Amino acid sequence: MPNNPIPAVANNPADAFNRLLTVLNTLRTQCPWDKKQTMETLRHLTIEETYELSDAILEGDMNEIKKELGDVMMHLVFYSRIASETNDFNIVDVLNGVCDKLVNRHPHIYGDIEVHNEEDVKRNWEQIKLKEGNKSVLAGVPSSLPALVKASRIQEKARGVGFDWEDKNQVWEKVEEELQEFKAEFNVTDNTAIDVEKAESEFGDVLFSLINYARFININPENALEKTNKKFIKRFQYLENKAKESGKALAEMTLAEMDIYWNEAKKL
Repeated sequence: MPNNPIPAVANNPADAFNRLLTVLNTLRTQCPWDKKQTMETLRHLTIEETYELSDAILEGDMNEIKKELGDVMMHLVFYSRIASETNDFNIVDVLNGVCDKLVNRHPHIYGDIEVHNEEDVKRNWEQIKLKEGNKSVLAGVPSSLPALVKASRIQEKARGVGFDWEDKNQVWEKVEEELQEFKAEFNVTDNTAIDVEKAESEFGDVLFSLINYARFININPENALEKTNKKFIKRFQYLENKAKESGKALAEMTLAEMDIYWNEAKKL
């Protein structure tokens, strides 16, 4: 017989959340691994869980999404439990805090502010954050974000206060301008060394302008690139399997031979 009774499966959100709290609190006080954890030791695991959730979303696997959401939820409760042990805050403070913030940042729902579209909501959001004490519109962009995601968030933040292009044609002209500047870095004579640092800077400008254009046509650049990554992986693994079936190693095949299998993968 177990040392602790297993909390019954809940039938409503409040009871289900309380069940998670009960399980986590029991583990924190009785499980050797859980007792040792700190916010710092959990941090990299939380990042991993978040990426796993992201993968499940891109795959459209609802069962995996459900499981990964549970893992992320458990981590959030775990951090709150650790903070409660030092009397810094607890899960009630966390939940009330986010509710207060949502109410305050939606005056068009909980106040008398009128909005006409999504852009009005975003502008209000950024203005409210500045009133709350943010010194810069860009202060809310985490410095540790991956560069592609960070560029997208920077542009969204700037747009929220009206710093943006008027239409997508202007943005595409900027893309073409940056492409030409990048290309110019390689139009040098044989005796002239390429300035790699400058070329890298120009390439960064190309990426930033492309991300900007993607935003204008409602494409999430991070999702787009990750879907292409997954597509490439699937096709390359098909190529590897076909090469193995034919008794050859990829390194021994010609590019023309590889292209046959690659085109087969594209059709699939």
